[in-house]
Amino acid sequence: MTVALSVVLALVVSMWLTRRICDPTSALHVLDYPNERSSHTRPVPRTGGVAILAGVLVGWLVVVVAGELPPQSVWLAIATLLIAGMSFVDDRQGLPVHVRLLGHLSSTALLVVGDLYLSQARLPGAVWIWPVGLGMAISALYLMWMVNLYNFMDGIDGFAGGMAIVGFGTFGLLGAMSGNLPFLTISLIIAAAVAGFMVFNFPPARIFMGDTGSAGLGLLAGGLSLWGASSGVFPFWIALLVFSPFIVDASATLVRRLLRGERVWEAHKTHYYQRLVQLGWSHRKTVLHEYVLMLACALSALLAVRLEPAEQWALILAWCLVYAGLSIGVSRLEKIAKS
Repeated sequence: MTVALSVVLALVVSMWLTRRICDPTSALHVLDYPNERSSHTRPVPRTGGVAILAGVLVGWLVVVVAGELPPQSVWLAIATLLIAGMSFVDDRQGLPVHVRLLGHLSSTALLVVGDLYLSQARLPGAVWIWPVGLGMAISALYLMWMVNLYNFMDGIDGFAGGMAIVGFGTFGLLGAMSGNLPFLTISLIIAAAVAGFMVFNFPPARIFMGDTGSAGLGLLAGGLSLWGASSGVFPFWIALLVFSPFIVDASATLVRRLLRGERVWEAHKTHYYQRLVQLGWSHRKTVLHEYVLMLACALSALLAVRLEPAEQWALILAWCLVYAGLSIGVSRLEKIAKS
């Protein structure tokens, strides 16, 4: 009963507040004006992340009242509120890079201090126990990267929201398969809150989630990855597979720009999804193809936890080949367009 109530409330609150923020008379209606990096051509409100986080918070409070949350979730909630609050100020008036970085670091530190960090590297058929310091450092870097890559990947209508629904929905199913009710509940609450927002964000979007949404969801994705791995819901590499449509694109793009000697801190439009849009794909066509990729990764993750180690390695190799093929495919499409 608690799970159903919290999930429904998260969905309803998020949907209602997103619709309210779309109204120009709302105090939370802050417009995002197009610039050289934008993929939209008209001003669109960019504070939809407030609605997502409000839905998550309401659903979370239901579970708190029922007394069914472990200590890790409290740290996760505090860290998410911290980064969301800072990001909301950034959405409204802009913040210097060093202030945003400090906020990211502070939120990350809260999670690591709250025992959300990797104590081991667990791969199919092998476990490598880490010193505490190394585990904390790697976990902090991972959290920082998830926060920032989610922001990088929130560039076209319905993309970041779709990844959140599929990603956290998959986490919820994995939580159910392992019998971890708190993990299941929190994952589904987040997925439901994003679904309420997506009613107005699916192409053509009436509202964006902004940094409030992307930074908050990035931290939650990283935090639940560490929570799931440390509590035995799944090995950490499963979380990487679930969110690999974002992780691979953002990481490969960063490496490619570094090798070219580009200033990686400057705005750009060279992510794979952006390159598809520049080839003439609509936002709807691009995200629908990305949704297929996300669902394939989700199904693979659900299957992987039931496989033997040798089969898991085969699955990992298969996905490496798939992503290599997709990268080559986008490059070939660009060459054809230029010829």
